[in-house]
Amino acid sequence: MTALIEDHALVGDMHTAALIHRRGSVVWQSFPDFDSPAVFASLVGTPEHGSWDLCPTAPDAQVHRRYLPGTAVLETVWTTPRAQARVLDLMPHRAPGCGNPQLIRVVQGVRGEMPMSSRILVRFAYGKVAPRLVRHPHQFGGDRYAAFAGPDSLYLDSSAPLSEHEDGTVQAAFCVRPGERQVLALSWQPSHLPAPPRPDPAAALESTIAFWSDWSARSTYTGPYQQEVQRSLIVLKALTYSPTGGMVAAPTTSLPEEIGGERQWDYRYTWLRDAAIALSVLALTGHLEEAADWRDWLARAIAGDPATVQIMYSIKGGRDLPENILAHLPGYEGSFPVRIGNGAAHQPQLDVFGEVLDAFHLAEEAGLAPCDDAFALQSALLTQVETRWHLPDAGIWEMRGPERHFVHSKVMGWVAADRMVRRIESGRATGPVEKWRTLRDAIHADVCAHGYDPVRNTFTQSYGSTELDASLLLIPLVGFLPPDDKRVIGTIEAIQSELATGDEGLILRYRTTGAVTGADGLAGDEGAFLACSFWLVEALTMIGRTAEATTLFETLLSLTNDVGLLAEEYDCVARRQLGNFPQAFSHFALVSAALRLASEEKTAARDEALGLDTAA
Repeated sequence: MTALIEDHALVGDMHTAALIHRRGSVVWQSFPDFDSPAVFASLVGTPEHGSWDLCPTAPDAQVHRRYLPGTAVLETVWTTPRAQARVLDLMPHRAPGCGNPQLIRVVQGVRGEMPMSSRILVRFAYGKVAPRLVRHPHQFGGDRYAAFAGPDSLYLDSSAPLSEHEDGTVQAAFCVRPGERQVLALSWQPSHLPAPPRPDPAAALESTIAFWSDWSARSTYTGPYQQEVQRSLIVLKALTYSPTGGMVAAPTTSLPEEIGGERQWDYRYTWLRDAAIALSVLALTGHLEEAADWRDWLARAIAGDPATVQIMYSIKGGRDLPENILAHLPGYEGSFPVRIGNGAAHQPQLDVFGEVLDAFHLAEEAGLAPCDDAFALQSALLTQVETRWHLPDAGIWEMRGPERHFVHSKVMGWVAADRMVRRIESGRATGPVEKWRTLRDAIHADVCAHGYDPVRNTFTQSYGSTELDASLLLIPLVGFLPPDDKRVIGTIEAIQSELATGDEGLILRYRTTGAVTGADGLAGDEGAFLACSFWLVEALTMIGRTAEATTLFETLLSLTNDVGLLAEEYDCVARRQLGNFPQAFSHFALVSAALRLASEEKTAARDEALGLDTAA
């Protein structure tokens, strides 16, 4: 069985998450938090590195799955000519600091008699440590096994009988008939604490469905593609660490950007850029509470010293993210190395100041109440822009090659100054507005003078370079230049010409150089970057090519998997998803593009109505 990245679905509780293959295997799960060591790591290893299989014993069973509407509860329906059963997978919602993280799997009979099998192999420390298994005395309500290793323990509860096998697995075999159900639940607990209470699956399912349904109902988005937008918003919420408000870029590590290559990274951290844009998208769709939580998280993470701001932090705000290689894991489809930690944490990436200030600006426009402490933080961040905008950096894509004067980084410095000027001009704050206007104008002039190629009529990746970069698509989106400016149109068309790949017209971030180490400090290539392709949708919409933008948007939607999830990239040759999964960057870009198309649709409808009125 080839386990494609898109064959998986996400189940999470806003503390951690599991990836479940469409054939019923849990292949990735960290406990108790997103960035904790995995107890199931077969996704980047082999089944011996930990997995939990739950499926019919019949080899001819067909599978169909979906999320229950408006929730993060996964429903998998198994069908044979003789029987049908469904499995509900969920991680119960719980308040921060309350209860035990749990993965609950409910098997329900629908018709006929469906034989089912559960096989669980726990391996702590990313598949490296075999636990000590202890069977608890049988009690009313089913069997229980406990697995202990160092500071961690896991408790497997089952309404069906469990048995331990010589290979270290704990297994169950049972049948379900119409109206019958069996429940299996895995609960994490610090090993020095007493055993946790047995789960109440009925109450957990009811409360989890209610939580997600209530949260989804708060969305204010009413435009086209509502189902796809709702699913993306749920993904963004599920990737938010509820105790602190930080959002992980993805719940996984080391899913490759090139099969068999070296471009594998740990994404279980909070990037300021990603989280800022994602939270602005949530705010624009009515979820202001998340924007406020992230604002508080940022204030704690920076800890009063914007001069030492990092591009990413742990979900709890920690700064030390040392990058290491897990040599015992072979990697997804042999894509080695498997990394934990991220060495890019201390790179200088000057664009993050602009993303953060833009997020504050958009959130307040959407209704988030202004905050004096937040304004002080923004002022301090803008002072860093004033001091550092003229310096080279590693850029938005975390280049591991030489630092350069990336055009996108300079543009986002302009955004930081512009949003502060707008805030002061609106009367929401006071400050040295002339100083910030002068800074804004200086950055703008510098970019136009040194980052634009007049011969080719396009902005370039960095000063003095002839290369293009998909981040240049953001120039009209952030308001650096108006969409009808010839330089904007030229840049969009140049990117389409030089960075588009495949029949779909998807966009690469930048050109790579195959086996030769390129400007990003890495050998190898990568797939089309999905967020960049959504940026193209927005850019095309802004320059009046709405039909083309809509076609591209619907092409991108066709690349989501059967439950609406996207990874970071797409391989247009092999026609498969690549990179960590699901990816917040891809999903907030999807929502942003939908918002742009919806806004254009409303504008067109208004203009048509005005035209009809005029004619009358």
